[in-house]
Amino acid sequence: MTTPFKSPDIDEKAIRLEKPDDLVMALAHAKAEAIKRKLQDKCLSNKEVEGEPTLLITSDQVMVNRGMIREKPLNEQEAREFIKGYSGNFAVAVGYVLVTNLKTGVQKGEWDKPEIHFHEIPDEVIERVIKVREITNVAGGFRMEHPLAAPYVKEVVGAMDSVMGLPRELTKRLLEEALEDTST
Repeated sequence: MTTPFKSPDIDEKAIRLEKPDDLVMALAHAKAEAIKRKLQDKCLSNKEVEGEPTLLITSDQVMVNRGMIREKPLNEQEAREFIKGYSGNFAVAVGYVLVTNLKTGVQKGEWDKPEIHFHEIPDEVIERVIKVREITNVAGGFRMEHPLAAPYVKEVVGAMDSVMGLPRELTKRLLEEALEDTST
């Protein structure tokens, strides 16, 4: 079994929806369609089409804080604003996982919404955090498992892997459902 990874190479900023649930679902579907086109362009062999099913997993995630959708910050100023908003508050990591069975065309998708509650984050910590690109280059601009950020996470309501972008239990269930469903 191989697990190739392909970038969908889509312009995520071209897809704008007001509701976070709608946005992450639309992005996951757009990624799936883009990758399916890439695979078709490479002319999948009949063996691949007729053999074992190929499953495609796409997902997207945004953070929601104080009613605002927070994607990857565009710059340090935006990262600073995002993190200040989390300080002493909470955010919801709104994610959507989509599994596509490329053999049958069946798609199974679902949202996942863990909450992250934060302690107060001092301004000097925020300034140190925004200088570390690996912390801020994620949805919401705050990689909470990083040693610099972790002490300011008070509580996670939901699974940690959900916050990190791909909920294992949900993904496993969707994979099973996509294999079991023979309808098209």
